[in-house]
Amino acid sequence: MPSNDARTLLKIAVPTAAVGAITIAISAAVAGGKGALGALVGTVVAMFFMGLGLLVLERTAKSLPHLFQMMGLMLYAVQLLLMVVFMALFKDTTLFNPRSFAIALVVSTLAWIAAQTRAHMKAKILYVDPDSASQKGEKAEKTGPTS
Repeated sequence: MPSNDARTLLKIAVPTAAVGAITIAISAAVAGGKGALGALVGTVVAMFFMGLGLLVLERTAKSLPHLFQMMGLMLYAVQLLLMVVFMALFKDTTLFNPRSFAIALVVSTLAWIAAQTRAHMKAKILYVDPDSASQKGEKAEKTGPTS
């Protein structure tokens, strides 16, 4: 994983883990050990699915940039559908508190999306690859307004 991708992942995963830790603490206080375990599983599942989605999206952006927007929309729909499936599968479990699991899953997913939005808004992404023009021996064109 290139350092820029790792930096983006770190800016997204750390706030999500912090929100997950708060959810685990609240669940432990309200529902005991099974509540804490449910919140932990929910946080891990959300971070796994969202992290996998980010990896797929970044690889798509590099290899097939013309499919980036469509892939992003499809990816989020599939991620949310998978999370609904996970909540349905574990709604009657006795291993952990299913309510804590569901709440942590939703809260962690929302925290991930908010952190990902913030990270991408703060990222300084070039609109033109300056190396591509210099490799061809051409002058790079300026795309912004002229001053």
